Amino acid sequence: MSATIKTELTELLRIRVPIVSASMVEVSRAGGFGFFGVAGFTREKLRDELSYARTHTSDLQDKPLPIGCGFLGWMLELKEDEYRPLLDIVIEAGVRAIWLSFGNNLDRWIQYIRNATANIPSVRKPLLFVQVTTVEEALRAANEWKVDVIVAQGNESGGHGRSTAPSTMVLLSEILAALPRDSIPPVLAAGGISNGAQIAAYLTAGASGAVLGTRFVLTPESTYSDAQKNVLKAAKSSQTVRSLAFDQARGTNNWPDGIDGRGIRNGIVRDIESGVDEETTQEKYRAAVQAGDTNYMVIWSGQGISLINDIKPARAVVEELSAGAVQALRRAQRLLA
Repeated sequence: MSATIKTELTELLRIRVPIVSASMVEVSRAGGFGFFGVAGFTREKLRDELSYARTHTSDLQDKPLPIGCGFLGWMLELKEDEYRPLLDIVIEAGVRAIWLSFGNNLDRWIQYIRNATANIPSVRKPLLFVQVTTVEEALRAANEWKVDVIVAQGNESGGHGRSTAPSTMVLLSEILAALPRDSIPPVLAAGGISNGAQIAAYLTAGASGAVLGTRFVLTPESTYSDAQKNVLKAAKSSQTVRSLAFDQARGTNNWPDGIDGRGIRNGIVRDIESGVDEETTQEKYRAAVQAGDTNYMVIWSGQGISLINDIKPARAVVEELSAGAVQALRRAQRLLA
């Protein structure tokens, strides 16, 4: 086991290393902190996932469940009858954190969570993580909403993000410069991060932790198919592209203005760019999903994909990232005369 890395985030969550990702329980059990998104979940499936997490967490007693759940703001707004009950289930389950992103009315849901947890002891209240893609969003999250953690998502990130967002390092630096040091919540770096050296770089730049997505897609715990994982293992950063084509193919066009997705360039993107109508591309996408044809499947990927070429368990990934970050931090320390 690698050394502990102490930051505001690790103190807040009482974790060993400032690494945040999916793969849920295994990331948390390895010393990081695991989230999972609830999009597409039924109430029954969500309760099953939370029950699994609770039964696979030792010495829990009356402590919060050491995982987080993520909600898309636009889904809460568009399908409130479907997703508000999921938010209630998550609160009732006592998760340690709730992550909100991509909504035009996030303040409403922040207030909803705070009202729903008003009578819960402070040590058991879920921490509020809010993902931002601009300095203006970060200022609002810190000053108006008083969130517990800000996630700064840069342009390199895989999956959905702001098409005009700056790089992760630039966005992080801008946010840290804009917020007063005496009242700033922990700020996490997200986007294009694949190894421990990168984590160390963001920590030395002022981040309290790092969020990794694509790296944890290449784990046995990921729901990606073997075919999708094989594409990612062989991919280079130059093969990723930000585009609305992926959502056009899936028929998921309800994202807020300015949000698109980064994934592996394939037939979906080429069709849309060449003027093939959406209905035809959607038919190809649906057929590809059934057949496992990766040329017309959506394969989300961040730009850090070039640095990943293997599949290993989430726990092993956390250990590798942690050891790499510690090694890089020690190297940096030797630069001081």
